[in-house]
This record gives sequence, structure tokens and C-alpha cells, in this order.
Amino acid sequence: MINSEKFLKFLLKKNIKYYAGVPDSCTNEFCNALRNKKVSNIVTANEGVAVSLGIGYHLATKKLPCVYLQNSGLGNATDPLTNLSNKEVYGIPLILMIGWRGAPGINDEAQHDIQGRILLKSLTSYGIKYLVMKKESDTKKISKLINFAKKKNQTVALIIKPKTFSAVKKQKLEKKVETIFRKDIIEFLLENIGKKTKIFSSVGYNSRELHQISLKKNYKKGKNFLLVGAMGHTLSVSLSYSKFKNDQIICLDGDGSFIMHLGSFMLVNRISRKNFKYILINNESHESIGGQKIDLGKVDFKKLSDAFGFKKYFFLNKKKDLKIKMRQFLKSKGPSFFHVKIKSGTLENLIRPKNFQSIKKNFMRV
Repeated sequence: MINSEKFLKFLLKKNIKYYAGVPDSCTNEFCNALRNKKVSNIVTANEGVAVSLGIGYHLATKKLPCVYLQNSGLGNATDPLTNLSNKEVYGIPLILMIGWRGAPGINDEAQHDIQGRILLKSLTSYGIKYLVMKKESDTKKISKLINFAKKKNQTVALIIKPKTFSAVKKQKLEKKVETIFRKDIIEFLLENIGKKTKIFSSVGYNSRELHQISLKKNYKKGKNFLLVGAMGHTLSVSLSYSKFKNDQIICLDGDGSFIMHLGSFMLVNRISRKNFKYILINNESHESIGGQKIDLGKVDFKKLSDAFGFKKYFFLNKKKDLKIKMRQFLKSKGPSFFHVKIKSGTLENLIRPKNFQSIKKNFMRV
């Protein structure tokens, strides 16, 4: 296992002092080291943005930036990697740290297994030289790879398998005033929606808690579609579905998913109907992959929802107001936007959805 803090010091000595990306479970401890060290580190909305920031940094400083991401995010990063930084275009060097979910020999979820199988082949097709990190003695090989990137003006990649980095003690975060948990919202929904209500839930704890609570309570009124992958696409899938169905459609989204493809919200004004309702579950963190902070700054969600074309806006951050606000939201004529600030924390022994073909078949059954 590689000591996260020592490895960061190694990179800093190599004059790699600019970091950007979307954290994941494989790189989480390294990201904790970044936060503790207080180096220049930007958690971005999506992986393509992180690559673009790295390109801008290199153009301004001639230095090598580091971009971290999960292999599932390589799709978001492909455009700037192939059309800007590639050696056949501008030849801008970057060092990628890619979390390898679904690596061969490691038991993982179906969607990660697919990404895991194609990762190395994808990097080869992009012309990106890579090294699978195994132990701390790899620093010589890593130094060689870094020197190659600088000398040849090419992007290179370090591949990070699960549990590669050692745990880092987290700094204490400021206490939050919110008194609501994700499960409170989900339980109320399941108990108060009708048989013709469909819920689309985003990747991570939203889908996992919705799945577990539905099974535990033998929930059979409506039907759920769990977006177990494709972070940032929950709105587009549910919005498109609502255009062709008269059912009440609820999109249960997370803050990380919300910001990843924010441009898709421009579609609300164009194709949404009265049957569409959107819930933003906001705990300002990538909770399911280690709790890295999402900085939403001073976003005015009311003004934002108005600009996107939502007709009604609701806000909730205290449990005592949950029932009345949720009932108002569910009775409203959409498109409606419900911003819910929650405390971090999830159910114990949380299961993962499986049998995706059965989930799809049940969801599409009339």
C-alpha cells in the first residue's frame, strides 16, 4: 500500500503543484492528502472540465498538471484529451491519475466491470502511455513517466487500483445545521406517491437507498429506475421519459450529479411538462466515494431554477418542515424544483442493486 502523504510530497518535489478532478473511491485518500496539505486543488463538475483546467494551467505556466478521475469519467475527458492535448494536435502534457474500478480479478458492479475491461485498451488507442501503480518503489518508474511527459509534451496516466493508497486522517469539517437525512425524503416519497408515479434516481446513495428501502418496505405502488452509472444524466433520462408519459415523474438527483452536466437543465424550458418534478439532494459532498467536498459557492438555486424554466421552487433543510413541504411539492403542477439540504450519512449494510435487466423489465411493464 502506498502512503498517500508521502506520494503527494514526491509529486510536489517533481514540481507538480496543480491538481484538478473528480474524486472516486480509488483516489479518495490521495484527495484527502491534497486537502490536508492545502495545495492548489480544484474539485470539478466533471472530468472534461478538469482536463481543460489542466490545459489552461500548462499554457500559462509551462508546468505539468495532475488530473484525477475514475475510469468511468474517461468518457467526459475524451474530447479535450483527443482534440486539444493530444500529441497530434497541441501536444499538451498532463499526468492523469485514473481510479481503476472493475479491474480484472476484482469483484465489482456490472457497470464498473465493463469500464474495467476496456480501460487499458482505451488509453492505448488514445496514445496515452500508462503505468499501473503497485508499490512505493514504483517512484523510479513514475519519475521516468513524468520525464517522458515533459520531454515529449504528451499526456501520461497512473492507474490506481482499489486500496492502493493508505488512509489519511481527515480534517474536521464545519458542523451543519441540517437535520434531514436522505432516507427521510425517500421514505416519505414511497409512502405518499401514487401507483402512476415513476422515480428516476442518480448514481450512488440515492439509488442504493431507494432500492433498499423499496425492498424492505415491499414497496409496490410506483416503479423506480436506478441510474447506477452515468453520473449527471439523471435529469435528461427522466425529462425525456416524462415527455412521452402522463405519469408523475420524479427525478431524485444528487449535488454531484446536478453540477456534472448542468447544461442539460436548459432542456427543462423546452420539453418539460406539468408531470415533471425534480428533487436535488444536497449535502455538498461526493459522499458515496469518500465525502470529498463539493463547493457550490453562493449559488442562488431559486434564481437558477427560474432561469431553467421550472414553474415552482421549494426549499427544505429542517426535518420539522418535511411533511408540509413535501406535500406542497408533490401536489404542485410542474415542472417543479425541490432543493433539499441534508446531513451526510447513509443506511447501514447498504446493498447494491443487481439484476438490471429485471429492473428495466419491471419498470417498462405497463
